[in-house]
Amino acid sequence: MYDKTIETLKKEDMNLADEIYIFDTTLRDGEQTPGVALTVDEKIQIALKLDQLGVDKIEVGFPAASKGELQASKEIRALDLNSTVVGLARSVKDDIDAVLDADLEYIHTFIGTSPLHRDYKLKMSKETIISTAVEAVEYAKDHGLTVEFSAEDATRTERDFLFDFYNEVVSAGADFIDVPDTVGILTPILTRELMTDIKENFKIPVSVHFHNDFGLATANTLTAIECGANQAHVTVNGMGERTGNTSLEEIVVALYSAYGIKLNIDTSQLYSLSDFVGRLTGVKMPVNKPIVGDNAFAHESGIHVHGILNNSSTYEPISPELVGHSRKIVLGKHTGANALKSKLKDYHIELNDEQFEKVFNQIKALGDRGKCVTDDDLKAIALTELSSARETPIKLKGLGLLCGAIVSPTATVKLEIDGVEKETSNTGVGPVDAALNAIRDLIQDTMDIELEEYNLEAINGGTDALADVFVISSDNEGNKSTGRAINEDIVMASILAVLDSINKLLLIKRTQEI
Repeated sequence: MYDKTIETLKKEDMNLADEIYIFDTTLRDGEQTPGVALTVDEKIQIALKLDQLGVDKIEVGFPAASKGELQASKEIRALDLNSTVVGLARSVKDDIDAVLDADLEYIHTFIGTSPLHRDYKLKMSKETIISTAVEAVEYAKDHGLTVEFSAEDATRTERDFLFDFYNEVVSAGADFIDVPDTVGILTPILTRELMTDIKENFKIPVSVHFHNDFGLATANTLTAIECGANQAHVTVNGMGERTGNTSLEEIVVALYSAYGIKLNIDTSQLYSLSDFVGRLTGVKMPVNKPIVGDNAFAHESGIHVHGILNNSSTYEPISPELVGHSRKIVLGKHTGANALKSKLKDYHIELNDEQFEKVFNQIKALGDRGKCVTDDDLKAIALTELSSARETPIKLKGLGLLCGAIVSPTATVKLEIDGVEKETSNTGVGPVDAALNAIRDLIQDTMDIELEEYNLEAINGGTDALADVFVISSDNEGNKSTGRAINEDIVMASILAVLDSINKLLLIKRTQEI
């Protein structure tokens, strides 16, 4: 039913172009992201990945801007990519010559057309702007270049002048005209109105280059394509000036999934490309970034996870495999039993009903305290439960700590030993040592133990990481046992791990006595 509805929309309500091109400007407009500066080698690496992805055109930079930009343009052009390599230029002869010097065959040139650009940036009349643009197009065409011309700040340009401008550059030989929403002020309704007028007045292919200042770049670009736009300017991860440009991955997946339009794009590479560019540029994606964010296919709610486990389409519009991503079941206070059982099955961890209940309750309790339980946390918690003593004749009933610059670290420990509560205090070189000394005092009538090995590990980074403590204890008869405990508090994890090993030793001793 869904597919049929989309097909009806395509035929009756859209004016889709016969072919839609993806023009990637990550290496030009994307590099204009504040704080991002790519080396020649980094640009080459990204260009190779974009070519492997299958984008139609790669705008590699602004050759006239610097020697590095010119060198990068030349070296990427020399790679003989399947994608068309594009260079940016102002409507200035020297800029066009730099594109030619880079041996590029496609130029994207521009000039501002809005009143703001005419009066405050260029200080040119309408007539001068048109004549400058026409001269640039003619010069580029005379030198064999394919020309795409942008009316910078087109969406704040008077409609009559904008159309006069485009008429003149088309007459001069431009192959594409581009409509930039330079400061991202469009809405889908305004986009539909503008693009419908442009497509009615110009038979030449039309590009759109939209910015994301209002968070509408993807929506506006899709609207423009519905109205017949032939080409979308995009960047990986939506990088670019201020709030960025239209996102490559969002447009590609939306066209494929929601519109049924297949591009020459290998969608399975989208996630790895996003991650590569993010790491290279240092621009980390929000976890809720569509398509490529860490949470794009993450689920915690018990209701959602139950649906996902039965049929992933219940709560996912596309499969993560389509974009090279992976599904993630997150554990926390909303976690249901089905999610936990699925996770444990993935890790081949088998728990009995009692053990499962303890692990489940511990995860819920951690979630209630604001902790997101990672896969590593879960494995450590489950394995700890598996290895814990089956019987616990010695139980922790209370713990008090006193630390300061004047007094030695002091621990007050209360234990229940075979149903009898005992309490004592002791000191040590630190709170863990003090607590262990107090435990030795309390159990000395029951058994004598030595701590042979103590290992502490933070399961994941961060100040709220769970502490995983593993110990090996021995008694005076040569018996040894391991103990493990997971806790948000290092001291508590240490005490519980030691008590776990002591209980195991005590069971060994009592079994031997029988």
